[in-house]
Amino acid sequence: MIKKNIIIVCLILFLNSCGFTPIYLKQNNIKFSIEQINYTGDRDLNNFLKVNLNQYKNEKIDNKISIDAKSEYKKIILSKDGTGEVTNYQLEAEVIFLIKSNNKEIKIVQRKIMESINDKFEEARYERSIKQSFASSITNKLISELIIN
Repeated sequence: MIKKNIIIVCLILFLNSCGFTPIYLKQNNIKFSIEQINYTGDRDLNNFLKVNLNQYKNEKIDNKISIDAKSEYKKIILSKDGTGEVTNYQLEAEVIFLIKSNNKEIKIVQRKIMESINDKFEEARYERSIKQSFASSITNKLISELIIN
């Protein structure tokens, strides 16, 4: 019992002083503003991306970026049961961003396996929430790429 307490205290002390900070906690080092984005492809995914990327518009920053975004969303059947009903899908979102200022292309792909739900309305709602999480993750990866460069 005492050994466990000593180990826990040591871990807390070491991890507390190591300087760990989450990547997306504060993005104060953003020195650009996303001014214009042209979207093509999947409408729902583009709408979620637009909502997420609008927070990176800043009139006070001089470094303005224009982006072309081409999105593609696929719902691929992975398996069926004995009666021919679909049991599993693979959801895949692929977005290609073309940064116009430096003519750089960033490709981001997200995948998730989803089980089929008997209630089709609930399945559509769940699929929509997955699209929303894809857009959030894609936005975070894009901003990380833009900060690095």
